[in-house]
Amino acid sequence: MKIVFTGGGTGGHFYPIIAVAQKVNQIIDKENIIGTKLYYISDSPYDKEMLLENGILYEEVRAGKMRKYFSFKNFSDIFKMFFGTLNAIYKMFSIYPDVVFGKGGYASFPAIFAARILRIPVLIHESDSVPGRVNKWAGRFAKKVAVSFKEAADYFPKKTVAWVGHPIRAEIEHPAASKEAFQYFKLEASLPVVLVLGGSQGAELINNTVLDALPRLIKNFQIIHQTGIGNFKSIVERAQVVLASSQEKGRYLPFSFLNPLAMKMASGVATIIVSRAGSTLFEIASWGIPSIITPITSSNGDHQRKNAFSYAHVGACNVVEEMNMTANILSSEIERIVNDKEVLDRMARNAKAYNKPDAAYKIARELVDIALAHEK
Repeated sequence: MKIVFTGGGTGGHFYPIIAVAQKVNQIIDKENIIGTKLYYISDSPYDKEMLLENGILYEEVRAGKMRKYFSFKNFSDIFKMFFGTLNAIYKMFSIYPDVVFGKGGYASFPAIFAARILRIPVLIHESDSVPGRVNKWAGRFAKKVAVSFKEAADYFPKKTVAWVGHPIRAEIEHPAASKEAFQYFKLEASLPVVLVLGGSQGAELINNTVLDALPRLIKNFQIIHQTGIGNFKSIVERAQVVLASSQEKGRYLPFSFLNPLAMKMASGVATIIVSRAGSTLFEIASWGIPSIITPITSSNGDHQRKNAFSYAHVGACNVVEEMNMTANILSSEIERIVNDKEVLDRMARNAKAYNKPDAAYKIARELVDIALAHEK
C-alpha cells in the first residue's frame, strides 16, 4: 500500500498532513498492514525531521505560484509549474500510489494533476471556510472531500463532501498539566498568561501591537509570545528597550517558534490566546481556551475573516479586525475577558464544544480503505 501526501509549504498545510499520517501509521500497526510506504510531494520538505519521525519519504517537485496581482514572477512561475507538473507525472508514475491526499495550496497542484492524469484516487481536505483555488478545482473529481468548516461544504459536490473537522497533531492535541506547564516556563501560577500566536511565520501586526501593549500588559499578565523565526531578533531588541526600566520584564517570554513540546506546555498555562484566523483556530478549540482573533484582511477569498467570524458565531472568541488592532484595544479586550470569570468560562466551553476531535483518524481511515480497495 502506497499513500502520497501533498500540500503547500506552510505550517497550515504541513501539520495537518502530519496529523493524518500519524493516524495512518497507527492503523497500519494495529491492522498489521505490511509493505506500506508513505510519501510527501511538495516544493519544500518544510520539516525534514518530522517527516523522518513519521516514516514519510520526501519527493521534491517544484511548483509555481499564480498570484492574483501583477508580478513578473508570474511569468517565470508558469514555466516552473509546467516543468514541475511533468516531473510530478514522472514521479507519480514511478511510485504509483494507491491514493493521494491533497491539503491544498499551489504546491499541491502538480501532484494532484498527475494523480488525475494517472487515474489515481484523490482525497482532499480544506482547512478554510472558503476553499483555495487548487482544492476548489480538485473537489470536482476527488473521490472524497473533507472540510474543517461546515460552510466550506457548500463549495463541493454533496455526494463526496463530509464535515469532519481539522486534523491536529497528537503531540499538541491535549494541553499539558497546568502545574508541569508553569514549571516548564518558570512562570507564576497565580498570574494569568496571554499566549500570542502569529502562525509559524509570525504576524507583524500582532507582534507590533503586543510590543506597544507590553508596558500595560505585564503589570497584570505573563506573556508567551511566538514571534516567528524571521522576526525574533528585532522583537527581542525592541522589547528590551520597551521594558528597560520595568521590574516585571521577566513576565515577557518571546520565542521564535514553539516546537510541539513547548506548544503543549503553552496550551497548559494559557488563560487567553491572541492569534490569526488560520488552522490554529482548531488547535485553540481543541484546548478549550478563550481567544482574541485578528484575521488577515487580504487573505484569499477573505477566508481568514470568514474563518474568524464563523468561530466567533459560536461564542468561542472575540474578533478584533486589523483596522482596530491597537495596543489600547487589545489590552482592554484581554482585561475585559480575563477579569470576567463568567465570560471566560463560557468562551472556554464554547471553544471545546466547537472541536471535532476525530478528524485526523476519520481521514486516515478513509485513506487506508481507499488504498486497500485500489490495491486489489
